[in-house]
This record gives sequence, structure tokens and C-alpha cells, in this order.
Amino acid sequence: MNEPDVDDAPEPVTEPASDSAASVDAPFGFDSLNLRPELLSALVRLGYEEPTAIQRETIPLLLQGGDLVGQAATGTGKTAAFALPILNRMPPKEGKPVTYALVLVPTRELAVQVSEAMYKYGRDLGAKVLPIYGGQPIGRQLHALHDGVHVVVATPGRALDHIARGTLQLDSVEVVVLDEADEMLDMGFADEIEGILDATPTARQTVLFSATLPPRINSIAKKYLRDPQRIQVGQGGQNSLANTPRIRQSAYIVQRAHKPAALGRILDVETPTAAIVFCRTRDEVDQLTETMNGRGYRAEALHGGMSQEQRDRVMGRVRSGTAELLMATDVAARGLDIDTLTHVVNYDVPSAPEAYVHRIGRVGRAGREGVAITLAEPREQRQLANIERLTKRKISIEKVPTVADLRAKQIEFTLNQVREALAAEDLEDYEVVLDTLLEDFDATEIALAAIKLVHAASGASDDEREIPDASHRLERDKPKPSRDNAQNRKGSDRGDRGERSFDRGDRPERGERSGPPAGTARLRLGVGRKDGIRPQDLVWTIANETNLVGKQIGPIWISEHFSTVGVPEHTVDEVIGALQNAKVKGKRANVRRYVDDPR
Repeated sequence: MNEPDVDDAPEPVTEPASDSAASVDAPFGFDSLNLRPELLSALVRLGYEEPTAIQRETIPLLLQGGDLVGQAATGTGKTAAFALPILNRMPPKEGKPVTYALVLVPTRELAVQVSEAMYKYGRDLGAKVLPIYGGQPIGRQLHALHDGVHVVVATPGRALDHIARGTLQLDSVEVVVLDEADEMLDMGFADEIEGILDATPTARQTVLFSATLPPRINSIAKKYLRDPQRIQVGQGGQNSLANTPRIRQSAYIVQRAHKPAALGRILDVETPTAAIVFCRTRDEVDQLTETMNGRGYRAEALHGGMSQEQRDRVMGRVRSGTAELLMATDVAARGLDIDTLTHVVNYDVPSAPEAYVHRIGRVGRAGREGVAITLAEPREQRQLANIERLTKRKISIEKVPTVADLRAKQIEFTLNQVREALAAEDLEDYEVVLDTLLEDFDATEIALAAIKLVHAASGASDDEREIPDASHRLERDKPKPSRDNAQNRKGSDRGDRGERSFDRGDRPERGERSGPPAGTARLRLGVGRKDGIRPQDLVWTIANETNLVGKQIGPIWISEHFSTVGVPEHTVDEVIGALQNAKVKGKRANVRRYVDDPR
């Protein structure tokens, strides 16, 4: 069975457990959860100090054997929340291992990460954990399944493939976990999930984790789970991002045409150690990767259109620090855990607030500070407000750094570089160079030349372009359009802005109106009276998408099937570019320059 083209990663090596477990005190908090000593020792070894909220609430319930629906975002510790109870019930080391637990995940990357985590937790128990996913040689999986494993972590398509082959035996399965259930449904795995659940014993324990709980998730829970407990963490309330002050959230309001330049400028000033930039489409990922590499960044692309080998190579570069920027789509980045990650950037505002929470949860973990940046177009202001309501955190609206801001940051970086060099212990090695130069130049001139070289070597750009600030266009910060510039005006002004009726199809009758004022060009938008369009709708859309104000827009004529709008001649290209992806009352504008009938 074919699977969607999603993430991939190398298979971890399953090693035998050591014969002796370290005898150490259990970490504060975990010792009260009734976990086996071997698991407590592993947690100490891994540096776990106390359980997270999802772990405190979930582990005791799962140890009792009941079903559970958990709503939790990335970064809340849910892998350990289900992995530790599963390993706690591991049977004694006798004979060939039998598969007693099955974990279903949406992507290859997440399959590997979950299996690696479970192996580390269960190492002292001798746990054998196997990830199975598409794109990996099936022979290796067949061999491991034949030898026996305790826990299988699988993507749905490959799991169903093994079930059909008879190579994945589920008769002894006691626990099934659906991790990132909403993502699996979004990727089209609904039928596979139901087929797998139907093939498992009805007496099993079933655990479902999801960042969101759409109706389809509740439908599966109602059909396959028995009186499940419900736990909600990281989706608002006490455990929301409101209690995650280590994530600095900010947004920049930028016209779409300026977003690539704005991203570069912001990253130049932020100087992230490693960052993920989330994009909506594969094409956007590829284009932005090329743009950022041209700016001097070491950027890599990650999306579903890449082969397994390409994805492995990309993730290797990111984790080794060879690449500092990862441009990715949501699905391709699902389950990624990068230790060095300092910044998450939303190149577009996520359509669902829960997706925003899920994305930025990748930073600010384990007590580290993180930065979440969003590039929003003026029309996306409502989505920002929705996110603020969900997270109960204000998103600071910042101005795009100016050229002066960039230069100040570059100078600061150069100063630090020079200070570090002055603290070095081998400066005397270069005295001969200094003495030679002093024969012909002043010491100040030599120092300035050396600083110039350091500054240039640091990659300081010569960016001289100011990026237009659109933050003043936020709806929540500006008054609603006045009647003077957003509605039909009274008196003589109504003739310029008012709605006109045309009786001859889509073309206004010749001679019925005069041409636009001098210096004004007309645009044709493919929406009209049949779409319920009014003059104020057009004024609002154009003002919201461009730097124009209401009094610069007009005259306006609306026919049955299209409308024409006057704008200053010198802004035509900018307005057309800004409206390419805009919608007026839910309808795509399809804008172009209007050409009068030559008859």
C-alpha cells in the first residue's frame, strides 16, 4: 500500500540491555508515579528531573489500564507520557519477544524519534523497539519482525502492508497508541487507522493523542475507545503558552511583495543559531531556500516532494550545524526535534491557531529560551487575534528593522569579534606584521583596516533598501474606514465613487462616464454586483493590501460581472502585485489593468 510522501530518517540500532542498572535515587516527582526501577534509573541517566503536566496527569491513568484521549501540543512531553506506561508493563525476558504494543504515527521522522525515545527509556529492561515506515527496505523490517520485537512504531500505510503480508502479528497487542492523530487524518490515513484498529484485540488499551480534536477524531474515539479519560494540556487555560514565558513571540506586518526581504532583514538582526521557517507550499519552500542562500545563509529545504535520501541528507546537515536555516512545510516538519533550535518563523500566519501553538512549541524546551516570529500580511490581522485568544499571550507587533538597525547589529557583531581576538593568547605571533606596517602607516589606520577586514569577513551585507512598514494597517490599531472614504458619498462625490448600473452585459456603455482624472489608472477586478460587491468592499481591500489610503482610491464603477477602480498611475504594478492573492468578500479578485474598448 502506498503512503503519502512524508519525512524519513535512518533506523536506530536496537542494542541489548546492560546486565546491571545503575542504582541511583529516582528524580523528584517520577518516583511517585509507581514506575519500575529500571525506568526511573533511565530517567535519571537522561537528565529528567520532574514530570511535565501531561506526564503527571497521563501516566497514572494509563498505568491503571484505561483508555485515554489526550490533547497536547508539541513540546509538552507526550512521548514519555505514553512510552513509560507501555514499557512499565513489559513482560519478563523469556524467549522470543512478542509484540504487545503498537504506536501509530503520521511520519517516518516521528516513527524514528518515538522509537529512539522508547529504546532509551527501556534500555535497562531489554526493550526491543522497531520503527517501520515506507521508503525503507522492507527486508530489514521483515527480518526484525521475524526475530521478535516488543513495541512497533509505525506509519499507518506500512503497518497495514505488514498486516496484509502476515508479518505483523497483532494477536498479543495489549496497547495501541495513535500519536498526532489529527495529522494522520489530514494526510488521508483514516481508512488505514480503522483497518488497523479492527485487526487488534478488542480488549486492548487504546490511547489517542492529538494537537486538535476535530469531529473525525471524536468519531474514532467514540467507535474504538471504551469510556476514555480526557486530558487537555497546552491548548489554553492553565497549561497554555501563557505559562511559557521563555518563548518570545512577535509579529511583523509586511506586504507580501516585501516578505522575502523582510525575512532576511529580521534574521540578520536576530542571528539565530538554528531556525525553522514554515511555509505553506513546496514551491514557496524551494524559492525561499534559494533566496536565503543567495543572501549568505546556509539554508536547506524540506518538503514531501523530496526523496528519502534527500531528506536524510538535509536533516543530517541541520543536526550537525552545517545548515542554520530549515525551510519546511508543516507535514514535512512534523515530529522534528532539533536540540540547537532557537527560532521558529511562520512565513505565513497559520490558518488554525492550534497549528501556531504546535509550531512554536519546538523552541523554549527544557528551560531554554526561544523566539517565535510571524510574518503577517495586513489582511491576516484577524488570524493573529485568534492566536492571541488561544494562547492567552499578546503577540508583540514589531517594525521591520531598518537599514540603520541592521548596520548597528553588524557593528555590534564586529565589536564582539574584535574583543574576542584581543583576548587571545597568541597576539604576539603577529607583532612582526604590525611592526612592518607601522613603518608606512599610522597605528589608527592599521587598526581601522583590520576592523574593516573583520567586518567584511563576518558577512555583513550591503543592504540599502528600506522595507515598507505596514504595521499601522492592523485593524485592531486603526479606526474603521470613515463614510467619506469607504461608503457612497453624498452629493457630487457619489458620481465618482457610487455604484453604476450597466444594461449591456459586462461593458459599460460608451459615453456614459468620463475617463479617470489625470495621473490615475484603472484596474479591472473580476468581481461585481453578482458577488455582492459594494464600493466600500473594494476600498477596504485595496487599502488593507497596499500602502494607499481611501482618498487615493477611485473612481469606482461596479457592473454585473466585474468592477473597475482608479488608483494612482505610479502605484499600478504595486497594487496588482498586492492583490494577486487577495479576496474580496471571499472571491478572488483576478486583477489586471483595465483597457478601454478601442471601438
